Amino acid sequence: MEIHELIQQVKSKEDFIEFLSLLAKDLEENHDEWENPTLERFLEAMGAWIFDSKSVPDQPTWRTLADILYASKIYE
Repeated sequence: MEIHELIQQVKSKEDFIEFLSLLAKDLEENHDEWENPTLERFLEAMGAWIFDSKSVPDQPTWRTLADILYASKIYE
């Protein structure tokens, strides 16, 4: 299963921790596929995606946080 497909399964703190682990592993194994592989670029993309996104609620869920982190991987 692709990492973006796992976002749908993030419903708890434990699920989110597992997702974080898989995201870190994805960076290690697929560094060249990441648009934002450095912390600086990743955080910049995270802020931009949250600002541009209309789907981020004021009270995010664990799944929302997973969405934000995954989007930060690829957002330009």
